[in-house]
Amino acid sequence: MSNYRFLSIPSFVLTGSILLVPLLGLTQERVDFTGYWVSVISEDWRWRMVVPARGDYASIPIGAEGRRVADLWDPDNIGPDEACKPYGAAGIMRVPGRLHITWENESTLRIDTDAGMQTRYFHLNGQTPSEMKPTLQGYSVAQWAVPPGGTSAGSGLGAVAGRTAAIAQSRTLEVKTTHMLPAYLRWNGVPYSADAALAEYYDLIERPDGNTWFVVTTVVDDPLYLDRPYVTSANFKKESDDSRWNPVPCLEQ
Repeated sequence: MSNYRFLSIPSFVLTGSILLVPLLGLTQERVDFTGYWVSVISEDWRWRMVVPARGDYASIPIGAEGRRVADLWDPDNIGPDEACKPYGAAGIMRVPGRLHITWENESTLRIDTDAGMQTRYFHLNGQTPSEMKPTLQGYSVAQWAVPPGGTSAGSGLGAVAGRTAAIAQSRTLEVKTTHMLPAYLRWNGVPYSADAALAEYYDLIERPDGNTWFVVTTVVDDPLYLDRPYVTSANFKKESDDSRWNPVPCLEQ
Protein backbone atom coordinates (compact mmCIF):
# COMPACT_ATOMS: atom_id res chain seq x y z
CA MET A 1 0.00 0.00 0.00
CA SER A 2 1.28 3.46 -0.85
CA ASN A 3 2.49 5.74 1.92
CA TYR A 4 1.18 8.77 0.03
CA ARG A 5 -2.20 10.32 0.73
CA PHE A 6 -4.13 12.22 -1.89
CA LEU A 7 -5.36 15.64 -0.86
CA SER A 8 -8.98 16.68 -0.69
CA ILE A 9 -8.76 20.09 -2.33
CA PRO A 10 -10.74 22.37 -4.65
CA SER A 11 -10.20 21.88 -8.38
CA PHE A 12 -6.99 23.07 -10.01
CA VAL A 13 -5.09 22.64 -13.26
CA LEU A 14 -2.38 19.99 -13.62
CA THR A 15 -0.10 20.28 -16.63
CA GLY A 16 3.16 19.02 -17.96
CA SER A 17 6.26 21.11 -17.48
CA ILE A 18 5.90 24.65 -18.76
CA LEU A 19 8.03 27.75 -18.49
CA LEU A 20 6.43 31.13 -18.04
CA VAL A 21 8.85 33.97 -18.52
CA PRO A 22 7.70 37.49 -17.57
CA LEU A 23 7.42 39.78 -20.56
CA LEU A 24 9.99 42.51 -20.59
CA GLY A 25 8.88 46.08 -21.03
CA LEU A 26 5.68 45.78 -18.95
CA THR A 27 4.06 49.10 -18.27
CA GLN A 28 5.09 50.28 -14.83
CA GLU A 29 1.73 51.70 -13.91
CA ARG A 30 -0.01 49.85 -11.10
CA VAL A 31 -0.35 46.28 -12.38
CA ASP A 32 -3.79 44.69 -12.11
CA PHE A 33 -3.67 41.42 -10.19
CA THR A 34 -7.36 41.53 -9.27
CA GLY A 35 -9.74 38.73 -10.21
CA TYR A 36 -10.01 34.98 -9.84
CA TRP A 37 -6.97 32.77 -10.44
CA VAL A 38 -6.39 29.03 -10.54
CA SER A 39 -3.10 27.36 -9.66
CA VAL A 40 -1.47 25.45 -12.51
CA ILE A 41 0.62 22.60 -11.12
CA SER A 42 3.59 22.53 -13.45
CA GLU A 43 6.29 21.42 -11.01
CA ASP A 44 6.73 19.34 -7.86
CA TRP A 45 3.32 17.75 -8.26
CA ARG A 46 4.30 14.70 -6.14
CA TRP A 47 4.77 16.97 -3.12
CA ARG A 48 1.90 19.34 -3.86
CA MET A 49 -0.86 16.98 -5.00
CA VAL A 50 -0.39 14.26 -2.39
CA VAL A 51 0.73 14.19 1.22
CA PRO A 52 4.31 12.87 1.06
CA ALA A 53 5.49 10.16 3.40
CA ARG A 54 7.21 11.19 6.59
CA GLY A 55 10.88 11.77 5.88
CA ASP A 56 10.39 12.79 2.23
CA TYR A 57 12.18 16.14 2.32
CA ALA A 58 13.60 16.07 -1.21
CA SER A 59 14.44 19.51 -2.68
CA ILE A 60 14.12 21.29 0.68
CA PRO A 61 17.41 22.48 2.26
CA ILE A 62 16.28 21.25 5.65
CA GLY A 63 18.78 21.42 8.49
CA ALA A 64 19.35 19.00 11.35
CA GLU A 65 16.91 20.73 13.71
CA GLY A 66 14.28 21.02 11.00
CA ARG A 67 14.62 17.31 10.24
CA ARG A 68 14.28 16.45 13.92
CA VAL A 69 11.02 18.42 14.16
CA ALA A 70 9.66 17.12 10.85
CA ASP A 71 10.32 13.52 11.88
CA LEU A 72 7.85 14.00 14.75
CA TRP A 73 4.98 14.56 12.30
CA ASP A 74 2.36 11.79 12.55
CA PRO A 75 -0.12 11.48 9.64
CA ASP A 76 -2.45 9.42 11.84
CA ASN A 77 -2.61 12.03 14.58
CA ILE A 78 -3.32 15.40 12.99
CA GLY A 79 -5.36 17.52 15.38
CA PRO A 80 -6.96 20.94 14.95
CA ASP A 81 -3.71 22.69 15.87
CA GLU A 82 -1.90 20.93 13.02
CA ALA A 83 -4.55 20.93 10.29
CA CYS A 84 -4.04 24.55 9.22
CA LYS A 85 -0.24 24.61 9.34
CA PRO A 86 0.20 23.80 5.60
CA TYR A 87 -1.76 27.01 4.87
CA GLY A 88 0.64 29.49 6.48
CA ALA A 89 2.07 32.38 4.48
CA ALA A 90 5.28 30.57 3.52
CA GLY A 91 3.41 27.59 2.04
CA ILE A 92 -0.04 28.76 0.97
CA MET A 93 0.88 29.83 -2.57
CA ARG A 94 2.03 26.27 -3.31
CA VAL A 95 -1.29 24.76 -2.19
CA PRO A 96 -3.44 23.73 -5.20
CA GLY A 97 -6.61 25.77 -5.45
CA ARG A 98 -7.90 29.20 -6.38
CA LEU A 99 -7.24 32.79 -5.37
CA HIS A 100 -9.50 35.82 -5.31
CA ILE A 101 -7.49 39.05 -5.38
CA THR A 102 -9.12 42.39 -4.59
CA TRP A 103 -8.24 45.79 -3.19
CA GLU A 104 -9.16 46.02 0.50
CA ASN A 105 -8.48 49.74 0.26
CA GLU A 106 -6.34 51.98 -1.94
CA SER A 107 -3.08 50.79 -0.35
CA THR A 108 -3.86 47.18 0.68
CA LEU A 109 -4.07 44.26 -1.72
CA ARG A 110 -6.12 41.33 -0.41
CA ILE A 111 -5.69 37.67 -1.41
CA ASP A 112 -8.31 35.10 -0.40
CA THR A 113 -7.74 31.38 -0.96
CA ASP A 114 -10.48 28.82 -1.42
CA ALA A 115 -8.16 26.03 -0.22
CA GLY A 116 -8.02 26.50 3.54
CA MET A 117 -9.99 29.78 3.41
CA GLN A 118 -7.02 31.98 4.27
CA THR A 119 -6.72 35.75 3.77
CA ARG A 120 -3.51 37.66 3.18
CA TYR A 121 -3.07 41.44 3.15
CA PHE A 122 -0.26 43.15 1.24
CA HIS A 123 0.34 46.62 2.69
CA LEU A 124 1.88 48.81 0.00
CA ASN A 125 4.49 51.36 0.95
CA GLY A 126 3.97 50.58 4.61
CA GLN A 127 6.11 49.45 7.52
CA THR A 128 5.75 46.47 9.78
CA PRO A 129 4.43 47.55 13.20
CA SER A 130 7.05 47.29 15.92
CA GLU A 131 4.64 45.55 18.27
CA MET A 132 2.62 42.88 16.55
CA LYS A 133 1.35 39.46 17.53
CA PRO A 134 2.41 36.71 15.08
CA THR A 135 -0.33 35.14 12.95
CA LEU A 136 -0.51 32.30 10.45
CA GLN A 137 -0.32 34.78 7.55
CA GLY A 138 2.06 37.20 9.25
CA TYR A 139 2.39 40.83 8.25
CA SER A 140 3.22 41.62 4.61
CA VAL A 141 4.73 44.85 3.28
CA ALA A 142 4.67 45.25 -0.50
CA GLN A 143 6.06 47.61 -3.11
CA TRP A 144 5.89 47.96 -6.86
CA ALA A 145 9.27 46.88 -8.13
CA VAL A 146 9.58 49.64 -10.72
CA PRO A 147 7.43 52.63 -9.71
CA PRO A 148 5.86 54.75 -12.48
CA GLY A 149 8.59 56.86 -14.04
CA GLY A 150 11.17 55.48 -11.61
CA THR A 151 13.89 52.89 -11.36
CA SER A 152 13.80 49.48 -9.76
CA ALA A 153 13.37 49.42 -6.01
CA GLY A 154 14.10 45.72 -6.03
CA SER A 155 16.35 43.80 -3.70
CA GLY A 156 18.13 41.57 -6.17
CA LEU A 157 16.13 38.36 -6.59
CA GLY A 158 18.31 37.60 -9.58
CA ALA A 159 21.21 36.87 -7.27
CA VAL A 160 19.07 34.62 -5.08
CA ALA A 161 17.14 32.68 -7.68
CA GLY A 162 19.64 32.76 -10.51
CA ARG A 163 17.60 35.06 -12.74
CA THR A 164 19.18 37.33 -15.27
CA ALA A 165 19.23 41.03 -14.55
CA ALA A 166 16.84 41.64 -17.46
CA ILE A 167 14.17 39.29 -16.11
CA ALA A 168 14.61 40.65 -12.60
CA GLN A 169 13.87 44.12 -14.00
CA SER A 170 10.48 42.88 -15.28
CA ARG A 171 9.32 42.12 -11.76
CA THR A 172 6.09 43.90 -10.87
CA LEU A 173 5.39 43.37 -7.15
CA GLU A 174 7.68 42.52 -4.24
CA VAL A 175 6.34 41.36 -0.87
CA LYS A 176 8.18 40.81 2.41
CA THR A 177 6.42 38.95 5.24
CA THR A 178 7.46 38.55 8.88
CA HIS A 179 5.71 37.91 12.22
CA MET A 180 4.54 34.46 11.09
CA LEU A 181 3.47 31.69 13.43
CA PRO A 182 5.42 28.44 13.01
CA ALA A 183 3.84 26.33 10.27
CA TYR A 184 4.68 23.91 7.43
CA LEU A 185 6.47 24.27 4.11
CA ARG A 186 5.10 20.92 2.99
CA TRP A 187 2.12 18.75 3.92
CA ASN A 188 4.28 16.20 5.72
CA GLY A 189 5.32 18.46 8.58
CA VAL A 190 8.43 20.17 7.14
CA PRO A 191 8.54 23.18 9.47
CA TYR A 192 9.39 26.82 9.33
CA SER A 193 9.88 28.71 12.55
CA ALA A 194 8.76 32.02 14.02
CA ASP A 195 12.17 33.36 12.98
CA ALA A 196 11.47 32.73 9.28
CA ALA A 197 11.30 35.59 6.78
CA LEU A 198 9.38 35.32 3.52
CA ALA A 199 10.13 37.21 0.30
CA GLU A 200 7.84 36.94 -2.74
CA TYR A 201 8.20 38.32 -6.26
CA TYR A 202 5.08 38.52 -8.43
CA ASP A 203 5.36 38.75 -12.21
CA LEU A 204 2.32 39.35 -14.42
CA ILE A 205 2.35 37.76 -17.88
CA GLU A 206 0.11 38.63 -20.82
CA ARG A 207 0.25 35.67 -23.20
CA PRO A 208 -0.10 35.98 -27.01
CA ASP A 209 -3.18 33.72 -26.82
CA GLY A 210 -4.97 36.32 -24.70
CA ASN A 211 -4.64 34.49 -21.39
CA THR A 212 -3.22 36.24 -18.34
CA TRP A 213 -0.93 34.49 -15.87
CA PHE A 214 1.19 35.42 -12.92
CA VAL A 215 4.21 33.67 -11.47
CA VAL A 216 5.18 34.08 -7.84
CA THR A 217 8.74 33.25 -6.86
CA THR A 218 9.02 32.54 -3.15
CA VAL A 219 12.15 32.70 -0.99
CA VAL A 220 11.93 31.38 2.59
CA ASP A 221 14.85 32.13 4.87
CA ASP A 222 14.77 30.34 8.24
CA PRO A 223 17.98 30.25 10.29
CA LEU A 224 16.53 27.67 12.68
CA TYR A 225 15.26 24.97 10.32
CA LEU A 226 16.86 25.60 6.90
CA ASP A 227 20.52 25.43 5.87
CA ARG A 228 19.99 28.01 3.10
CA PRO A 229 17.08 29.93 1.53
CA TYR A 230 14.36 27.74 0.03
CA VAL A 231 13.36 29.03 -3.42
CA THR A 232 10.23 27.88 -5.28
CA SER A 233 7.77 29.22 -7.84
CA ALA A 234 4.08 28.79 -8.53
CA ASN A 235 2.00 29.59 -11.61
CA PHE A 236 -1.55 30.97 -11.69
CA LYS A 237 -3.90 31.47 -14.64
CA LYS A 238 -6.66 34.08 -14.60
CA GLU A 239 -10.25 32.85 -14.79
CA SER A 240 -13.17 34.73 -16.30
CA ASP A 241 -15.52 34.46 -13.31
CA ASP A 242 -16.12 32.89 -9.89
CA SER A 243 -18.04 29.83 -11.12
CA ARG A 244 -15.39 27.42 -9.80
CA TRP A 245 -14.68 29.26 -6.57
CA ASN A 246 -15.14 26.68 -3.78
CA PRO A 247 -13.97 27.78 -0.32
CA VAL A 248 -13.18 24.96 2.09
CA PRO A 249 -11.83 25.66 5.63
CA CYS A 250 -8.41 24.22 6.44
CA LEU A 251 -9.94 22.12 9.24
CA GLU A 252 -12.00 20.28 6.61
CA GLN A 253 -9.27 19.70 4.03
